[in-house]
Amino acid sequence: MDVVPAAAHPPDRLLLGPGPSPVPDDVLAAQSRSMVGHLDPWFLEKADEVAHMLREVFRTANQLTYAVSGTGSAGMETAVVNVVEPGDTVIVGVNGVFGARIADTARRAGADVVALEEPWGRVIPAERVAAAVKAHPGAKAVAVVHAETSTGAHQPLEEIGRLLSDTDTLFVVDSVTGLGGVPLEVDAWGLDVVYSGTQKCLSTPPGLAPITFSEKAEAVIDRRRSTVRSWYLDVSAVRRYWGAERVYHHTAPISSVLGLHEGLRHVLQEGLEARWARHAEVGRLFQEHILDRDTRLLAQEGHRLPQLTSFAWPEGVDEGKLRSRLLDEHGIEVGGGLGEFAGRAWRVGLMGHGATHDNVDRLLAAIDELLDD
Repeated sequence: MDVVPAAAHPPDRLLLGPGPSPVPDDVLAAQSRSMVGHLDPWFLEKADEVAHMLREVFRTANQLTYAVSGTGSAGMETAVVNVVEPGDTVIVGVNGVFGARIADTARRAGADVVALEEPWGRVIPAERVAAAVKAHPGAKAVAVVHAETSTGAHQPLEEIGRLLSDTDTLFVVDSVTGLGGVPLEVDAWGLDVVYSGTQKCLSTPPGLAPITFSEKAEAVIDRRRSTVRSWYLDVSAVRRYWGAERVYHHTAPISSVLGLHEGLRHVLQEGLEARWARHAEVGRLFQEHILDRDTRLLAQEGHRLPQLTSFAWPEGVDEGKLRSRLLDEHGIEVGGGLGEFAGRAWRVGLMGHGATHDNVDRLLAAIDELLDD
């Protein structure tokens, strides 16, 4: 490179896609403050506060609750590789991209995967899980996606949790898009391993994956017969850093942890119930009005996420061109469809700081202007 590039100054965008979501200024400011060491007593105190706030947001008393140094996909790999060993049977609900990704990760960890496949946009019926557990009583885990980002489907968890509560089978849940946006009760619903991401309803920049392990899950980890197939994500080592021992494992992403600290403060200051209600109202408002544009919602009726809406445009609408113009002419980002929804659907995220009436109005006005051209 002959010339040093100019300093990077991102354009002003309204992020209404599947993530990242808009980030409040004070969260960004928290990430730009003076650097400290990852073993500095002050930082360790803040890390402890992050763990405590995560327990509140997850609604759990689980001691092993922390933020994985990596995005939501690192949270997924942490959840899977620590509880799964070669030869284990893992039952996975596959109804979109991220269920398929869990199944892929479990296979890579050496598991025999029993895939419960449902059409995209539909949820996994509890009776299918019950039948699979009956057919595979020694299954190590059942894994489902709470909030399927590729389809907007909102998976019920309580009945599956009750089903597994008196068994040795773990309940593993992907709530990357769910945490902070819709109700999630880790302890009350019997969830054993739950992971999320910071860039969705927590409105914090991507880079960390909140995760929590029940005592039941910790016992499985402690009884492992084989080495975890990841040095970096091995919970038995990482928990010594997040716990009282403070044993060095890797250099924590200090600025990201401080950003999450501020983001979690926002969540708890608003109150979880109030935040869930805000997402529900704003999502319902958008879904009601987008249907007036001859669109079709793709997630199963009665099981639609409010914070992530997938919908198909009618014939004759070039979704890719419309989406590009929305970004170029109005500075609004939305997501296109994935997998079988590619080329015909949009995914609109109204998450965290972005879940407001003003953003719904701005998006709908921009869409109408583009459709009228």
